[in-house]
Amino acid sequence: MASTQLSDGEKTFIIHGVLDNLRNDGRTCENYRQIEVECGVVSNTSGSSRLRLSNTEVLVGIKAEMGQPKPQSPKTGFLEFFVDFSANASPEFEGRGGNDLSEDMSTRFAEVFQTNNILDFESLCIIPGQCCWVLYIDIVLLECGGNLLDAMSLAVKAALANTRIPKVTVLRDSEGGEDIEVSDDPDGYHTLEISKVPLFVTLSKIGQKHVVDATLEEEACCSASLVVSVNSSGDFTGMVKKGSSSLSNDSIHDMLVTAKKVGIQLHKGLDTLLSEVGQSTAGRGFLVG
Repeated sequence: MASTQLSDGEKTFIIHGVLDNLRNDGRTCENYRQIEVECGVVSNTSGSSRLRLSNTEVLVGIKAEMGQPKPQSPKTGFLEFFVDFSANASPEFEGRGGNDLSEDMSTRFAEVFQTNNILDFESLCIIPGQCCWVLYIDIVLLECGGNLLDAMSLAVKAALANTRIPKVTVLRDSEGGEDIEVSDDPDGYHTLEISKVPLFVTLSKIGQKHVVDATLEEEACCSASLVVSVNSSGDFTGMVKKGSSSLSNDSIHDMLVTAKKVGIQLHKGLDTLLSEVGQSTAGRGFLVG
């Protein structure tokens, strides 16, 4: 992750503010910064979104292409994630550092999205064992201002809501052969059911308390963090602990309570926004944490 250097006095100021439930920018410990979401921003994709979370900006493009189902799942389509950390977002992402972080986050998204029946993958199958839709999800970090995973997950859900899969007809001849006809009708597509798509909620332990949506300065004061994936019902679909410091059972319990509460609020706000702009070719809206 990108980092920032703080003096001992600055760290003490931030830690004491968190203890009093008043952060540098005026937020409480459970508040997100303002989120701006724009859908349909990349014309040559099946779906896209651009999200700005204060100084963190993420661009997501999704391309639906035909491919062959995986041998272990011959009747389903699948997702492929690729995360790109632009060196323009932070000099620390240049070279191997950015590559390692890209692989780590790509794996994290893949694990959460492909092991919990997040999408109706069977609907992406065209001919069992032969042809299916593969969704290539490219995530590009344009600017780094902290809380990257949460911002990326919000942008991915928005892009999935904006994704349009062309309707396909399977034609069979008298000899048993099969051919595929893709609709060229601009309205000949179907959208994805995203009600089970999770969002990441990162909880950063600072002093004796924890915060959500940490800034770069707050991340520099963080001793450990818990990244939880939460669906719209408040159910946890994944969890990973980061940082070298340990977390007590009580701290983990309190973090999970916050993750459920905040996760439900984020989903509700984003779903309301996406109901207005997510399914359209293009649209923009604001979500305030």
